[in-house]
Amino acid sequence: MTRFLLLFLLLPLLAQANTPLNHIVATVNDDVILQSELDKRMRVVVEQLEKQHAQLPPQTVLEKQVLDRLIIENLQLQMAERSGIRIDDDTLNKNLQEMAAQNKMTLDQFRQVLEKEGYDYVAFREEFRNQLTMNRIRQQMVDNRVEVTDQEVDNLLANAAAFNDQNREYHLAHILVSVPEAASPEQVQAAQQRVDDMLKRLRTGADFAQVAIAESDGQQALTGGDLGWRKTGQLPSFFSDVVGQLQKGQISDPIRSPSGFHLIKIVDVRGDERHIIEQTHVRHILLHADALTSDEDVKVRIQQLRDRIEQGEDFATLARANSQDPGSGGKGGDLGWVTPGQMVPEFEKAMDALQIGEVSQPVKSRFGWHLLQVLDRRERDNTDDFRRTRARESIRQRKTDEELEIWLRRLRDEAYVEYHLDNQ
Repeated sequence: MTRFLLLFLLLPLLAQANTPLNHIVATVNDDVILQSELDKRMRVVVEQLEKQHAQLPPQTVLEKQVLDRLIIENLQLQMAERSGIRIDDDTLNKNLQEMAAQNKMTLDQFRQVLEKEGYDYVAFREEFRNQLTMNRIRQQMVDNRVEVTDQEVDNLLANAAAFNDQNREYHLAHILVSVPEAASPEQVQAAQQRVDDMLKRLRTGADFAQVAIAESDGQQALTGGDLGWRKTGQLPSFFSDVVGQLQKGQISDPIRSPSGFHLIKIVDVRGDERHIIEQTHVRHILLHADALTSDEDVKVRIQQLRDRIEQGEDFATLARANSQDPGSGGKGGDLGWVTPGQMVPEFEKAMDALQIGEVSQPVKSRFGWHLLQVLDRRERDNTDDFRRTRARESIRQRKTDEELEIWLRRLRDEAYVEYHLDNQ
């Protein structure tokens, strides 16, 4: 989730409201969730659903869904505290500054806008700190444990080629009926009955998003089960075969997994585009400071080399004699064909601004001072490399989603949770 989007998710949580009576609505291990917390989150969820023109489920149903999300968040924050994860003020301020910059504001301007709109900036900071804390514990418990092998990438590309699905993306919606670990046969049967009942209603005209909001146990329930656009490799392995057999608008039969029973709907399909990139053939001369030569002296020297090139001396000859890049110096500074994103940003920005044959002004990067000359440009079909990179990213995302679902379910199953909604 981008920080720009997170801003709009957090803001309504901080609106001022008078709560004449506050009491406990859930006990979560040794912590509690208060009615005021639930009321604030209910307001933001209702506002979001109304903006999407979604039909709201009954108040009690929505309230239970929102409370379950608050419980999961509370459990993650408890685990983060036990693991010693703490977002200090410097880290928090840095992330807030990045959020402000994404909204084209300084941090002071960002704070003034919040306060002008009636929001409590201190409360906003703490909500944002909690989001960062949950991201950190998820990274530690899930993201850092996910690995993708070359063989997995090869297998995915081979399967995609067999189904002519190498670059296709699916917009999916999802409903989960969860089953606890080590569930009894009665629990499995009850979950099966729930999902069968949902599917029957969906196939007789019930709205998928509405059913997801009211009844799904998935993390995207309150957004109507919307998973967004996913490539085949980003899908859980037990989804992949099913998705390829469905047409736009169709809903799958129930799919069994360790997490429970799933229903998926194909909202839309796109893809199969080629990926064309522009490559640049470039050479450079690199000089850097050392114990005997200051950075300012290096800058003067690189400017002198540029003047000599402008006066007609050969770039390659000067590179062989002067460049301190061990990889290219002996080749007259030739770096070969460069792909976007391959070089450091300062180098790439200067390179992209040059005409063919033009020599740059001195360019500073973390490696030192450069002179660049663009020798040629070409377009290249990079679809195969692009697909391989996307396949690796897709597999990592799919594995992360699977592990996150399992981890959150285990976190919930192992916790002591008591609801007090009926005690109001």
